[in-house]
Amino acid sequence: MQCQGSIFSINETFVMAEKKNHCSRQKWLTGGVPQFSRSQMYRRTAMYKRKRVVAKKEVKRPAAMLEKQINGEKNGGKRQVRVNRLPRYYPTEDLPRKFRSRKQAFFQHKHKIRATITPGTVLILVAGRYKGKRVVFLKQLASGLLLVTGPMQLNGCPLRRINQKYVIATKTKLDINSVKIPERLNDKYFKRQKLRKPKHQEGEIFESEEQKYSVSDERKEDQRDVDGQLMNIIKDVENMKAYISMPFYLSNKQYPHKMIF
Repeated sequence: MQCQGSIFSINETFVMAEKKNHCSRQKWLTGGVPQFSRSQMYRRTAMYKRKRVVAKKEVKRPAAMLEKQINGEKNGGKRQVRVNRLPRYYPTEDLPRKFRSRKQAFFQHKHKIRATITPGTVLILVAGRYKGKRVVFLKQLASGLLLVTGPMQLNGCPLRRINQKYVIATKTKLDINSVKIPERLNDKYFKRQKLRKPKHQEGEIFESEEQKYSVSDERKEDQRDVDGQLMNIIKDVENMKAYISMPFYLSNKQYPHKMIF
């Protein structure tokens, strides 16, 4: 009895040790690449021997017809009536159906700004017409866009709006607490103007001209006002004038993700 018990305990410990040392049949190469494909693992793990029993759910559809009692002297009996009546009239044209949007308007929710972007920070534009220019950040507008300026007399970049996704914030910062920004510089101020297109009528084909965009006197005045205040601050900082006027570019073996701006 003792021998049988000892043999049983030895076999039991051997099985437990075998279960404990069991590892996956998949082998991994360097870089996390599996050695065996999906079809090979299907054979190695003997997945074809496993039987999967899937319980199908019975889907009960609502009845389209309903039995209804018809009353009256001449209409006795029961009839089959549709639950949902078919439309009496059909539209002649298939018009697109408008669905209710759950998205909030762009101006309703608050837009967060990066912690590295503060008033007076020198930014580098990486997209748009003035990409590669260094500009000064003035304030954030209600739409979440950034109000920046060159100044224009240094690098040719005027007052404009830009998304914070298309700028690189540098550690260079100017003290612009004394700069007074006009209150009318908002999103409506920078709204695109609708230009009038010529109407080609009989006898007026060569007389009418297409309306072209021109900078208003109000915008020129605001540009001179803001740039004049910024230039007084830039002149007091050593090498700041040359730094802002110089465009940003990358030379050979220079990587933006390894640079500290």
